Amino acid sequence: MGAYFGVSTIFVFCLLGISANATVFTIGSSSSSDITQALRKAFTSACQSPYPTKVVIPKGEFKLGMIELRGPCKAPIEITLQGTVHADGNTNHGEEKWVVFGNINGFKLNGGGAFDGEGNAAWRVNNCHKTFNCKKLPISIRFDFVENAEIRDISSIDAKNFHINVLGAKNMTMTNIKIIAPEESPNTDGIHLGRSDGVKILNSFISTGDDCISVGDGMKNLHVEGVTCGPGHGISVGSLGRYGHEQDVSGIMVKNCTLQNTDNGLRIKTWPSAACSTTASDIHFEDIILKDVSNPILIDQEYCPWNQCNKQKASTIKLVNISFKRIRGTSGNKDAVKLLCSRGYPCQQVEIGDIDIRYNGADGPATFQCSNVSPKLMGNQIPRACGSPVTKTN
Repeated sequence: MGAYFGVSTIFVFCLLGISANATVFTIGSSSSSDITQALRKAFTSACQSPYPTKVVIPKGEFKLGMIELRGPCKAPIEITLQGTVHADGNTNHGEEKWVVFGNINGFKLNGGGAFDGEGNAAWRVNNCHKTFNCKKLPISIRFDFVENAEIRDISSIDAKNFHINVLGAKNMTMTNIKIIAPEESPNTDGIHLGRSDGVKILNSFISTGDDCISVGDGMKNLHVEGVTCGPGHGISVGSLGRYGHEQDVSGIMVKNCTLQNTDNGLRIKTWPSAACSTTASDIHFEDIILKDVSNPILIDQEYCPWNQCNKQKASTIKLVNISFKRIRGTSGNKDAVKLLCSRGYPCQQVEIGDIDIRYNGADGPATFQCSNVSPKLMGNQIPRACGSPVTKTN
């Protein structure tokens, strides 16, 4: 059986070829209509089914208000977005979310469609990239405590804030995700993850105004492969240490990725005068291509935007077992590699292997800086690596 959800009427009809143990719910509103209530009703019905279900949003342009689609559901559920859903352009409603998928075990989101956050109006009034005391804008897509999930063939366009936020996930795979926003759009991180275990991001394209992928506290076992990033701020672990009660980070692998015209490349950032003392360990970057990337390799344990911290206090975040291997391409400035570790807790077990980063600027060749770290060197290093730690003085 299948169900058809219009704006105000529900029609039930048989779908040939569908298993007797499966139900399809189709949102069938006319073009340009608001499907918020129809989608909420369809999801609620699907979530209560004891059999696997699918909710289909067909091709077309639809309006979608703020919506939370939460379980737990009685069986696996799939949402197929074939069209484009548009957010409200209003920036005054104060919500920090647009579409939320939460507390679902066995979830699929696919279909080749797009979430358009209509962020242009919001960016003009957003000052969160300059101060912490600001009104938070909606994250386009949130996955809260979603387990055993497959997200594929979905686009996010012009988010007001983060495009995708992942919290509390277990065993989630994202494939062929496309994220697009202008280079100047503030705080539009592509995919932000935290307090999750076992997430893969594969074969995706992210072009936005902030980090392409950002890793928050409590993240474990993240695998990123085949991602093209740029423009944006690169791929970042952190920032870490801003808040108390943060959790350790471990098991981060980024490989076979391309970064092009990004403000940063491969970055780990922690706050000085951190509010907690945690460890970030087993973080590895391998087989990365750089195309005119500023700060291609950067460990920054004095990350302090807008001078909101005390740089006289060393970061208490411990960085252990970090590697950068087979990183090659061009730098947008001469500071190709900067390993600026905490003087209170110097980085441990840092390995640099076979890097070839060129810079052709008039201010000289590329440089390799070290502070409070003695990296293990493997293979060749261009630029020439620091052979001994250079202790930074205040």
